[in-house]
Amino acid sequence: MKTLLPEGWAPPQGYANGIEVRAGRIVFLAGQVGWDADQRFRSEEIAPQFAQALDNILAILREAGGRPENICRITAFCCDKPRYLAARKELGAIWRERMGRHYPAMSMIFVADLLDRPAVIELEATAVLPE
Repeated sequence: MKTLLPEGWAPPQGYANGIEVRAGRIVFLAGQVGWDADQRFRSEEIAPQFAQALDNILAILREAGGRPENICRITAFCCDKPRYLAARKELGAIWRERMGRHYPAMSMIFVADLLDRPAVIELEATAVLPE
């Protein structure tokens, strides 16, 4: 896996502009919200939900034999931009605890609502596992 950064571009912070992968098994991870294995929300706050959603992504990835560094792309959907922006420092700490310094290609999309209430954030990912 190779991070793509065109010559002369400033490096992005907290994500990659692009990822190149030559071969491997592709794992598509459906959108995960901040509920536990019993589909119960333990919090309505953004940081605990983000932590749980990321834990859910990583649990599913482990089922395929993958690790955090195999994730190439994450799309995040969030219902509350001001709460997201206010929590960025805490979200960054949660990210580094689970993902280390691995930053895949990422998109953040702010939406009016998510299907599973009281979800405020949902994460969807794609991973490539080496052959």
